[in-house]
Amino acid sequence: MNTIKWGIIGCGAVCEVKSGPGFQKAHNSELVAVMRRDAEKARDFANRHGVPTWYSDASALINNPNVNAIYIATPPKHHLDYVRLAAKSSKPIYVEKPMARTYAECLEMIEICELAVVPLFVAYYRRRLPYFLKVKEILDSGVIGTPTGISLTLHKSPKPNDNDPNTNWRINPEISGGGYFHDLASHLFDLLDFLFGDITSANGTTDSTIIDNPAQDRVIAKFTFASGLSGTGNWDFTVSENQRRDNVVIEGTAGRMSFATFNGEAPIVVETQSEKKEYHLPYPAHVQQPLIQSIVDELRGVGTCPSTGQTAARANWVMGEVLKIN
Repeated sequence: MNTIKWGIIGCGAVCEVKSGPGFQKAHNSELVAVMRRDAEKARDFANRHGVPTWYSDASALINNPNVNAIYIATPPKHHLDYVRLAAKSSKPIYVEKPMARTYAECLEMIEICELAVVPLFVAYYRRRLPYFLKVKEILDSGVIGTPTGISLTLHKSPKPNDNDPNTNWRINPEISGGGYFHDLASHLFDLLDFLFGDITSANGTTDSTIIDNPAQDRVIAKFTFASGLSGTGNWDFTVSENQRRDNVVIEGTAGRMSFATFNGEAPIVVETQSEKKEYHLPYPAHVQQPLIQSIVDELRGVGTCPSTGQTAARANWVMGEVLKIN
């Protein structure tokens, strides 16, 4: 492939800014077709984004001979089915995060693509954002010494429809696999995998006060990496506006580092005995574009993408251990 010509299945909100324009702006990449079950919404997206072809049927998009790579941007419930369908076309597949509702579904997706000899990538785009590459560079430099502990905190305020899984699919386990923990902690656990390697054990406790969803309101987790490094995480999606927090703290033998996972305006702060430094690396306009570029480069044989089905499935495994689901 000289030019990667993308087709999107599920051109919803995530495609408006985060991903869709990235396919158009990445080098040697084009967005040539989009699909949504609502034909009018598919047509509207295509018209607004300058996409030449739109569909309301996924099979039609997959079988379009001008499409040579597929991006599945639907809610997690549909990822496995669309991977199964797209793999038959022998076209590379890029799937939104979280990769699936469960670790078992992730393994099935990996097997399907391996049998079809189809590359499988997943949208854990922090693995290529300059902000988090700087975090990794600082860790690798040894400026804070050997990491001794990790503390994650994500506290968010509830939205008006957080008590209605019929209108908010992210808190409907049948569609999303869980609640906001499943949606957002997946980013954190994948990032930790990128920074520190495999998490080999994890457990947690949950609480629910808004709806009957054990992943929805509050989760406390403990986890340990293959290296022996351990950490804790605290997620609460019921706090007031002035209690919102987004913070990762990494303690080391020679200092500490803190940063945010979802706020690109927050600085990376490094503190040692001799100094305190801040690094400001705002996110790019289209946050998935750097990862999309790495996929395009790998498919063209000139690079490697760091987020695959194999790496992404590990985040689902950790969440499953924390929530005690299969």
